[in-house]
Amino acid sequence: GTHNMYKEYREMSRCEAVQALYQDMAARHRARFRSIHIIKVVEVEKADDIRRPYIKQLLTKNLKFPLPHRVPKTAGKKVFAAHRPATFF
Repeated sequence: GTHNMYKEYREMSRCEAVQALYQDMAARHRARFRSIHIIKVVEVEKADDIRRPYIKQLLTKNLKFPLPHRVPKTAGKKVFAAHRPATFF
């Protein structure tokens, strides 16, 4: 079928954004390269022009990401342990 879509990607270049579009369309919609027609690619300059909330949340100042797995330091590490190390803190 035909899909009419407006997509936003946070990539470092236009080429990477187009590649991300092809990967996303193949993964979510099983659309192949030959059936995707890109009308235009535009770099967004103002934050007000962004429409999608999943991209807007990345614009906050001092954005930090959590560290889900932490590996313990080697200072207190023993050679053998009685149990597996916990990486979730």
